[in-house]
Parts: sequence; C-alpha cells; structure tokens
Amino acid sequence: MFRIAFHAPEIPPNTGSAIRLAANTGAELHLVEPLGFALDERNVRRAGLDYHELAELRVHRTIDELWAAVAPAHVYAFTTGADRVYTDVAYQPGDVLLFGSESTGLPAEIVHAPQVSARVRLPMVPGSRSLNLANAAAVAVYEAWRQHAFLGAVGATAATPAAPPARRG
Repeated sequence: MFRIAFHAPEIPPNTGSAIRLAANTGAELHLVEPLGFALDERNVRRAGLDYHELAELRVHRTIDELWAAVAPAHVYAFTTGADRVYTDVAYQPGDVLLFGSESTGLPAEIVHAPQVSARVRLPMVPGSRSLNLANAAAVAVYEAWRQHAFLGAVGATAATPAAPPARRG
C-alpha cells in the first residue's frame, strides 16, 4: 500500500521495528545503504520478531537506486526543518515516506532532491530534536493508511476513506 524508506539507518532495533511495522500494515520497507548494521544481526531479528518473512523489504545501494525503484511515486521527505505538517498531505497508495538516519536525519541534497514531492514534519514541543526513527515511521504510515480507512486491515469495513486534505505537491 505505502512505502517506508530509511536512508542510512544506524540502529538495528529501529529497522527491526520497521520490518514489523511493514508486515503489519502491508507497507514496503526500502533501506538505502550504507546500513549501520547487518540485516541478519540479532538485534534486527529480535525487534522484528518473526515478521521478516511477512514484510516486503528492499535494500538499495544508493539513493538513485531508490528513486528508480519507486518512480513515479510521490516522495515525502520527513525532516524537522519542514514547514508543512505530515497530516496536511493527501497520501495515495504507493507514496513513499522517506526518513533519514537516527543521528543526522536526511542530508540536504536528498531533502531538496527533485524527486521529493514535499518536505513534511511531525509536530514536537519546543526543545525536542527528533522522535525515534521507527516511531516516526509508524506515526506517518498509520496516518496515510487511516486516510484510506485502513484498507486491507483485519476488521476494516468498506467504509468510505477519511477525507484527506487536498493533494498538494
């Protein structure tokens, strides 16, 4: 349904949690190297529990490989410097929710790449730097999925999807 992308993730349990998130929401998880760990590390496997086989995971050697794999999808770069709040986006299936590494976020050249449709942020109280990477991805993917009435979820009804904001860039 949606695509979560981590650029240069560093902390194994965050990626393990994202694997579990992808499996439980039907999202694809894209990882862009370099990774700060091996995918077979115990911490990644433990955080992902037994969901690795249920998740669609793709690893890209470069950001250009990611762009090619997801084109022509809309890409939303999550960054603390964005003016637009993530709930102001009308997400569509196939959209990419792009996050940077835990210590530095997304590099400026990626945040401002022509492939990025919009830059968005998660609201936080003053003085906060960032949310945990896996938590930020969960907040974003569940908002995108909510806008589509949790299509495909256990117990989801055929209700009309929530009226998302008008789609802008």
